[in-house]
Amino acid sequence: MEFYPGEVYHIYNRGNIHQKIFYERKNYLFFLRKMEGHLKPYCHILAWCLMPNHFHWLVRIKEAEELGLLTASDEGPVLELNKSIGVMLRSYTRAMNVTYKSKGSLFQQKTNSKNVNPSITQRDNYAIVCFLYILQNPVKAGLTKDYGDWEFSSFRDYAGLRNGRLCNKILATELLDLQTDKEKFIKFAQQALPDHYQEYIF
Repeated sequence: MEFYPGEVYHIYNRGNIHQKIFYERKNYLFFLRKMEGHLKPYCHILAWCLMPNHFHWLVRIKEAEELGLLTASDEGPVLELNKSIGVMLRSYTRAMNVTYKSKGSLFQQKTNSKNVNPSITQRDNYAIVCFLYILQNPVKAGLTKDYGDWEFSSFRDYAGLRNGRLCNKILATELLDLQTDKEKFIKFAQQALPDHYQEYIF
């Protein structure tokens, strides 16, 4: 994966052979703590969702000055985020293998990413499509009928149901022109997405 400062990416992975990666609530919470430590130094998290056998993140890579890069010409790919994601998933796998006395890979070998930067998809703004897709994932998968009932998603933070610290809500609201009124946001987040839009976020 190559990540460039200022760009917006959809990052996702799933369990190897579609197996579960989260078995109980404490696994989700452990993974969220790892997200904070391994992602936030390199990117702003705009949206996230953890599902029993996969995860989705929408992130904006930090700008050059935030990353300590000297000039725009020195930027290049942000390799540190790529490495940090690998370290995070391997360490989570080791912890699960120890806890549940299992062996082998927990995640698919390749973590995927897709650039959905609004500047390159201005006509249809696939960053917003991706944002909504991520929040709608638990309902579409049949895990819940109410978006607010799924604890392991950033929907609760944007809907004013929780004061989470993972997402940079101010940046997300600015970049994606999100509704700041909670009731309007909930209505916005539940809008139907055309199926063909999904091919542009994967």
